[in-house]
Amino acid sequence: MANTQGPEGNYDPAGSTQMFRAFVDETPQGSRQQAAPTASAGPRVGLIVGVVVAVLVVAAVAYLAFK
Repeated sequence: MANTQGPEGNYDPAGSTQMFRAFVDETPQGSRQQAAPTASAGPRVGLIVGVVVAVLVVAAVAYLAFK
C-alpha cells in the first residue's frame, strides 16, 4: 500500500486555506464589533459631502450660464 498523504510531492492547497481560516478565526470578536460602526459611518459622511459638493458645482455652473 502506498502512503498518499505524506510530503513526498503531494502538495495540498486546501491545507493552506484551512490554516488561513484558522488564523482568521483566532481574532477576538470584540475588535470586529468595534470596527464595524466606525467603518459604516465613514462612507456615509463621505457620500453626504460628495453630494453637497456636486450640488454646489451644478448651482455654480447654472448661475454662470444664466448670468
